[in-house]
Amino acid sequence: MRKILKRVGVLLAGFCVLVGSSLAVSASDDGSYTFNYDYWGDVQDSPDAYTVQEVYTAAALGLDKNFSSPQGMFVYGNLVYICDTGNNRIVVLERNEKESFQVRQIIEEFQGDVEVKTFSAPSDIAISETGEIFIADRGNSRILKLDADLNYLMQFDKPVDNTLDPTISFTPNKIVIDTAGRVYCIASGINKGLIKYENDGVFSGFVGATKVTYDFADYIWKKLATEEQRAQMESFVPTEYDNIYMDHEGFIYAVNGSASDDDLDSGAADAVRKLNLMGNDILVRNGEWFIIGDLYWGNAGGYEGPSRFCDVTVFENDVYVVLDRVRGRLFAYDDQGRMLFGFGGSGNMDGYFRSPAAVEHMGQDLLVLDSQDCAITLFTPTEFGRLVYQAIDQFDDGEYAASGETWQEVMNLNGNYDLAYIGIGRSLLRQERYHEAMEYFELKYDDENYSKAYKQYRKEWVEEHIVAIFIVVFAVLIVPLAIGKVKKIKHEIDTADIFRM
Repeated sequence: MRKILKRVGVLLAGFCVLVGSSLAVSASDDGSYTFNYDYWGDVQDSPDAYTVQEVYTAAALGLDKNFSSPQGMFVYGNLVYICDTGNNRIVVLERNEKESFQVRQIIEEFQGDVEVKTFSAPSDIAISETGEIFIADRGNSRILKLDADLNYLMQFDKPVDNTLDPTISFTPNKIVIDTAGRVYCIASGINKGLIKYENDGVFSGFVGATKVTYDFADYIWKKLATEEQRAQMESFVPTEYDNIYMDHEGFIYAVNGSASDDDLDSGAADAVRKLNLMGNDILVRNGEWFIIGDLYWGNAGGYEGPSRFCDVTVFENDVYVVLDRVRGRLFAYDDQGRMLFGFGGSGNMDGYFRSPAAVEHMGQDLLVLDSQDCAITLFTPTEFGRLVYQAIDQFDDGEYAASGETWQEVMNLNGNYDLAYIGIGRSLLRQERYHEAMEYFELKYDDENYSKAYKQYRKEWVEEHIVAIFIVVFAVLIVPLAIGKVKKIKHEIDTADIFRM
């Protein structure tokens, strides 16, 4: 409710300032590349968290032909696997000691006892911990499993399920593999969630279907409508995921780029979900704003509507970065759902994208695949970005004092960075310096953490002043009673003396 009220307040303020124009303003309108949102939802310019290290094209890599509509990417150690979808091949890049990439291998076919040994529009790839290669061979309606030497092991075909339309072709788009060798797949036309296969290829069900949202008036009307009218209405069904990523703990992050504008703006739909083995969403959303990328949407430059996430990648410290295909931006969030920063944009300059398709990370570096520019952009953290990650890591490792010091360095670089104040407050809270922590939380209106600090500070204060409190209570309660008792005795004595006379 607080997030909704804040958003309403921001919109009303914007209406007063921009009468007659759109309230939704793109964050890039002020010319900033890296930005964040403060407590009130205002765009705050930020020092760049990432800088472009290199842009790799087919020509720069020395390939014989250009990439053609590449769609998928996977990082395995120091290797990057790229699905060159239009050329029906997999290009493998290797990062050398000089931190640059070079072509290591081009995979166009494989060996084994199978009729078709080539790819057709491969759209995604994943490598297991043991080096087995899984490829979403979309044009051939299969998911391939190959060994490290490109020998055919098996394939995963269209799931056999009575609830599926038998006329729908099987077009696997995105895949992830867990440590047990189970395959989770997104396929076009199947909106029941992720298709799950056991490691032996057996289909074992659907997991993690998105929440169904609908308008109550439409629901009532649909109940009253005739069969012909219902057939022409929009069905209340889950939407398909756009992409998935499995983190180091085995949780699946899934992005949904098809939710309605209203559902995203109200929080009824989740643009990012974190699924456990049961398919339940366990993503923490403690940030001030919904995890939807841009808060304000305009139509500048022909781009309108909300951010549409097309991919996600997750660091070891549970920071996740989502890629927006609408405006070509990347948004980073911490494990509490607080936005760390956003950067990027649409265009053909370095650090901008025309049709972003995939994002991956190698350490703290980011790789973004552009399917229209047919290029891979390598981003490396700046000092500001490195310090933000360092502060988060130190806090997670229990180095609270060091984390606070690092957040202070972040604040020195960006005095408007809310998370630096909150980070210092959290480090002070863990160091049991509650009163100081309250001051930092109060500065950035973090009422939840302020309440935690205040509760502990109150308890600590009571323990330190328990003797004085006891004396005061004694004085307030006991002394008046004692005085009253003395007066009563004196009165009885005086009364007795009168009777004797």
